[in-house]
Amino acid sequence: MIAAPFAVVLDANVLYPFSLRDCLLRAAEEGLYQVLWSEQILEEVRRNLVANGVMPDTSAQRLIQVMNEAFPEALTSVSDGLIARMRNHPKDRHVVAAAVSAGAQLIVTSNLRDFKVLPAGIEALSPDDFLRDLFDLDPPLLVSIVRSQAAALRRPPRTFEEFVAGLSKSVPEFAKAIGQHASNLT
Repeated sequence: MIAAPFAVVLDANVLYPFSLRDCLLRAAEEGLYQVLWSEQILEEVRRNLVANGVMPDTSAQRLIQVMNEAFPEALTSVSDGLIARMRNHPKDRHVVAAAVSAGAQLIVTSNLRDFKVLPAGIEALSPDDFLRDLFDLDPPLLVSIVRSQAAALRRPPRTFEEFVAGLSKSVPEFAKAIGQHASNLT
């Protein structure tokens, strides 16, 4: 495990889209933060990938297995009693409980409205704001991560510029910063 400066719970909605998930996990792999999730979060990812026809259940289960193998320290146990004590939106209480259980300072979610009431010391950020913050810490590293992502795509292959354009649909400010920084290097 790479020592990371802070612990972050990723909500299911940021683990669902492939490119966003890959970018977030690559940043964690580089030690920019410690990624955390719970069984409930991973089950929500699996269930939605299957329900929306993104992948069959066996592939979704394999994805969750690979994520847990890549980040064995990420899985956080959450008690039902703790979930019941959370005061945010009922359907996302398990996410806040995971943050409390793990001692996380941050929840990254695309659904900020369900995280308005949080325990002291925990903040919720959009994936765009979170990745922008990581970019501000180390622009060349984040550009390198995105370049690696683009280069790894095979079906279909994408140029760096095409990949950044696609990423801008979910994290527009981050994609803009990546594109501008990369163009300044050329």
